[in-house]
Amino acid sequence: MTARVATRPRKRQRMRLAPYIFVAPAVVLFVVFMLVPILYAAWLSFQSYKLEGGGILGTRVQVFAGLDNYISVLSDPALATGFGHLGLYGIIAVPLTLGLALLFALLLDVPAARAKRFSQTAIFIPYAVPGVVAALLWGFMYLPSTSPFSYISRELGWGTIPFLEDPGIFGSIANIAIWGGVGFNMIIIYTSLRGIPDEIYEAARLDGAGELQIALRIKIPLVVPALVLTGIFSLIGALQLYSEPTTLKPMTDVISQTWVPLMTIYRNAFLTDDLPGAAALSVVLAVGTVAVSALVLWLTNRRNKGAQS
Repeated sequence: MTARVATRPRKRQRMRLAPYIFVAPAVVLFVVFMLVPILYAAWLSFQSYKLEGGGILGTRVQVFAGLDNYISVLSDPALATGFGHLGLYGIIAVPLTLGLALLFALLLDVPAARAKRFSQTAIFIPYAVPGVVAALLWGFMYLPSTSPFSYISRELGWGTIPFLEDPGIFGSIANIAIWGGVGFNMIIIYTSLRGIPDEIYEAARLDGAGELQIALRIKIPLVVPALVLTGIFSLIGALQLYSEPTTLKPMTDVISQTWVPLMTIYRNAFLTDDLPGAAALSVVLAVGTVAVSALVLWLTNRRNKGAQS
């Protein structure tokens, strides 16, 4: 009897420790691969390098630079140009990605729809293609010498389509992101649609509502949280644009080494050996991404509270 009583505190102690043991691997991975690099980048952004000893044989040492790196980054005209390119790209990519994802999700949710499994797979497959591979595939479709679209256009007497020239380059890059991102966002929205009780649809149909009215007045308002989530994902993806313009860069003279902020970060870190400047720009981009996401959430919550009141 005494042994049983003694084992009870041990079992309770193990049960209390169990959640922490299960969470520990995720916490360790987060700290090692997320928190530590973020803190190191923030610390590095306040440093700079200078030569001591004079001459070519001087030793490069790291010194505290304060806000000099941030002032240099924010005053760089290439940064404003890069964010301008991001803005034009985002205006095209984000609305079309969300709009097509919502449209496909609504079409798949129609009771009369056929071949739903095949359609879901066909729409989702582009998301499984790596971004670099997708950019290469579309790049060859954009090149005047290999593009089937330009070939048809020339045969019709319309000339070559300027996919890789200004301003068509923005639509070309946005098309790659849309092609790869619609499937992922569609799955999120479609899953949200499947969570709506069927009784709501049945009541609407009994009142004489058609599928279009049900979609506009019931389905879309109820999947707003999913739309907000996919919208934030799309915004973050737009701010992190890198692989598509970098892959297309050898195919056109329009894209420079600083075409978007992430390309500028890569140039500073690996081409000009300016790690503190790259770290400062990384911090600026990260803070901007968090600020945009927080602003979207705040506007959404404010709109929901206004609608409820």
